[in-house]
Amino acid sequence: MTLAELLDPLLQPAFVVGGAPTSWAEFLGFVTGILTVWLVARQHLWNWPISVANVILLGLVFLAVGLYADATLQILYVALGLYGWWQWLYGGAGRTRLTVRRTDRTEWAALIGCGIAATAVLTVVLATWTNSTVPFWDALTTALSLMATYGQTRKLVESWWLWIAVDLIYVPLYVHKGLYLTGALYVIFLALCVSGLLAWRRDLATRPVPVTA
Repeated sequence: MTLAELLDPLLQPAFVVGGAPTSWAEFLGFVTGILTVWLVARQHLWNWPISVANVILLGLVFLAVGLYADATLQILYVALGLYGWWQWLYGGAGRTRLTVRRTDRTEWAALIGCGIAATAVLTVVLATWTNSTVPFWDALTTALSLMATYGQTRKLVESWWLWIAVDLIYVPLYVHKGLYLTGALYVIFLALCVSGLLAWRRDLATRPVPVTA
């Protein structure tokens, strides 16, 4: 049996939402996605292995509907998930657990520069070599998501603002693609991200955390 045959059941319709069929992969991605963000907001280590399962499921969904940058993004998420898991365990001073801190100027400059470059390159690639109907928005959300995920691997409190921006773009994008359940998922993500931002800011306020230069 080929890999495609093994994965095919996950892409079969589980039920219908808003007149559009919803696959098992999208449904399971919905459940694991909510659990992942809820755990991140609480700085729970189990968010990382669950997030790896989540991005694999959503990668299948995005590939099936032609969101190629988002599908590719899931591969990078797996690597970032493993990196984040290690960082949260050993990325603090003296290889201790990582603590929440603010993003310094050097990090902001690097993140913004990489984000602009990634958006430009991906937009050209998607518009030239794929049949993507939304190359710029696909590229922009990909770049912002990578910036936000890296920020969370380092427990940078401002990473929540990046996720909030991503969610505000993703909701109409997924509705446009007929992914109504995934669109609803990102509405829930938006609320969870606001909750996570407030929780991390409270944690930051309880102790002096030096900014790394």
